[in-house]
Formats: sequence, C-alpha cells, structure tokens
Amino acid sequence: MNLNLFRRPETGSVAGRSRRHPRHRRGFTLVEMLLVITIIGILAALVVPKMMGRSEQARQSAARADIASIKTALDAYEVDNGGYPKALADLLQAPRQARNWRGPYLDKIPQDPWGNEYQYAQPGRQNANSFDLSSIGPDGKAGTEDDFGNWTAK
Repeated sequence: MNLNLFRRPETGSVAGRSRRHPRHRRGFTLVEMLLVITIIGILAALVVPKMMGRSEQARQSAARADIASIKTALDAYEVDNGGYPKALADLLQAPRQARNWRGPYLDKIPQDPWGNEYQYAQPGRQNANSFDLSSIGPDGKAGTEDDFGNWTAK
C-alpha cells in the first residue's frame, strides 16, 4: 500500500504554498475614499438640519413638562396653605408664613433646558389670581418672543 497519498507535497512551504508569494496590499484607493466622503457629506447635509430642529422642539417640550410639574407642586402648596408661595424655594423648605406646610413639594427646583432659572411671580401679571411661571427661552432674555409660561398656548 502506498502511504504517500496522505502526505503533503514537499514544496518547501506550509500547506503547499510557495514561500515567495506576492504581497497583496488591501485598502481603499483615493477615488473610493473621496466617493465615500462625498456620500457622507450629502447625507449629513440632509439629516443635520432636520435633527437640529428636533432638538430645539425637545427642549421646548421639556420646559413645558417642567412648568407643568412645578405648577402641580404650587397647586398642592396652595391647597395645604390657602395661598401660593412667595418664591419657588418655599416648595422645598417651609416658610414662616406657611400654616399647614406638608412638603417638600419638589425634590429640587429645576433649571430650564437652556440652563436658566424658571421665572416665578405671585401674583402674576398674566394670571392675576394665581401666579406666573415661565421660561425665558433659548435667548436667555426676558420679554422676548421665545418666552413661554403657564399662560401661553404654544
């Protein structure tokens, strides 16, 4: 029986490959790279403006949600004490004039999504029988058209 059938051919290489094989370099050509960069640029030009508008909408929605939760805490304070507090800090710690304070009504007073303090006035200019609670918006200036509060219906 011929046992040579099961041996590898002896060509001076591992698994029958020649020791002198050409090295093939793998990679991208300059044209391929430019094409990919161009496609990514086009996609970014289409997507980024749409995403930027969504992030501003998300900030406005977050500010409205904050205003609603602070309003709920203010209403709970009013039920317990017969009136609204003079400052938002009264929701966290009992003021002297509070007769039946059962707080804290909030864990903390949040800042609006643009890093500004929420504006609180009691009695309010817009809501003379209760309070005004507002965000000064992305420009950080009070009294401009990007402001909104518990009296605006945006």
